[in-house]
Amino acid sequence: MIRAWVTHLRSSGKIAFAVLRDGTGICQSVFVKSQVPAEVWARFAELTTETSVEITGEARAEPRAPGGVEVGVTDLTVIGPSPSDYPIQPKEHGIDFLLDNRHFWLRSARQRAIAVIRNEVEQGIHDYFYERGFLRVDTPILTAAIGERSGLFATEYFEEGNAYLAQTGQLYGEAAAAAFGKIYTFGPTFRAEKSKTRRHLTEFWMIEPEVAWNDSNDNMRLQEDFVSYLVQRVLERRTTELAELERDVEKLRNIVPPFPRLNYTDAVALVQRKGSDTKWGDDLGAEDEALIVADYDKPVFVFNYPKEAKAFYMKENPDDPRTVLCDDLLAPEGYGEIIGGSQREDDYDKLVARLAEEGLQRDAYEWYLDLRRYGTFTHAGFGLGLERTVAWICGIQHVREVIAFPRLMHRLTP
Repeated sequence: MIRAWVTHLRSSGKIAFAVLRDGTGICQSVFVKSQVPAEVWARFAELTTETSVEITGEARAEPRAPGGVEVGVTDLTVIGPSPSDYPIQPKEHGIDFLLDNRHFWLRSARQRAIAVIRNEVEQGIHDYFYERGFLRVDTPILTAAIGERSGLFATEYFEEGNAYLAQTGQLYGEAAAAAFGKIYTFGPTFRAEKSKTRRHLTEFWMIEPEVAWNDSNDNMRLQEDFVSYLVQRVLERRTTELAELERDVEKLRNIVPPFPRLNYTDAVALVQRKGSDTKWGDDLGAEDEALIVADYDKPVFVFNYPKEAKAFYMKENPDDPRTVLCDDLLAPEGYGEIIGGSQREDDYDKLVARLAEEGLQRDAYEWYLDLRRYGTFTHAGFGLGLERTVAWICGIQHVREVIAFPRLMHRLTP
């Protein structure tokens, strides 16, 4: 017995076929008019796309059938009829239409393949850190302190004034690293940026390890090992889904350590030689990132950016105080930054000065400063954007397809 939804129907008059989807895959059911009761044959004639059904019959392997399995039907029950005007038809639809009907679009083979790969990546994340002795720590979504310069979503919080939807779990992750040594957080983050690029969502998921005693070099080694692990895991376990997406897997096979490293100064010189107007001191934009990775078939680290281009918590570079000990990891094939990481500023006085320079209210950060008052320590961490990483692995050009219900600047439904 199979309970499923109908995706395709065809009939020759004496034999009929219904392709069924049950969420785990598809199979083909076969109705032979001379071998099924008349009422079963009549029920088949009433089927439409996305009707939910229960069928009984004998399953057998059939390489030529969709899904490689065929069921010879002996009985059919219609559980939930579907009107003939099902919105998504076998034709081209515009992206806005598909997003308006995201609750239906998820049922397509392509979207299932993306979701399965995302699930594999998420499970791989947990396995990777668990096997290496990291403790998962769940950090607040509502917070009084901010971690990044990008926009904030604010909400009234009882008598406490404004609370903000978390841009990052990092500050809390630093406190947890002081308690537990090496930790990671995994949760939703929110950025109120008025950005419409293919890389941006207003709500996305981020993985943020934090490791006591790691410096910036240790941090980059962890990143390349982690990213390589995730890519190779998908290659090993999700070949069917990668094939459904027509992903060039040879490009993924190259994703093994070590990854190339460019310091920021050299990266600026590189993009200038390729025609960019970016000057030393500017942050690198999407076009610059594409110019940098064009010469490589692996992710590329760009490290030690100017202090003014980065967040207040990054450690000043002792060899060049104009810069901080940080890195961005840029995915190949033009997918852009998938990781931002840094060694954290562990000097109390320098951190206080950076808060003042950024115009941040010190009261909200006293608990964070306590980490430097009471047993300060070298530590480093990073944030990996899940959607950008999955989009790159899948070969999907826009992150809106790699989360079930995307939140974009002008999209809050469904």
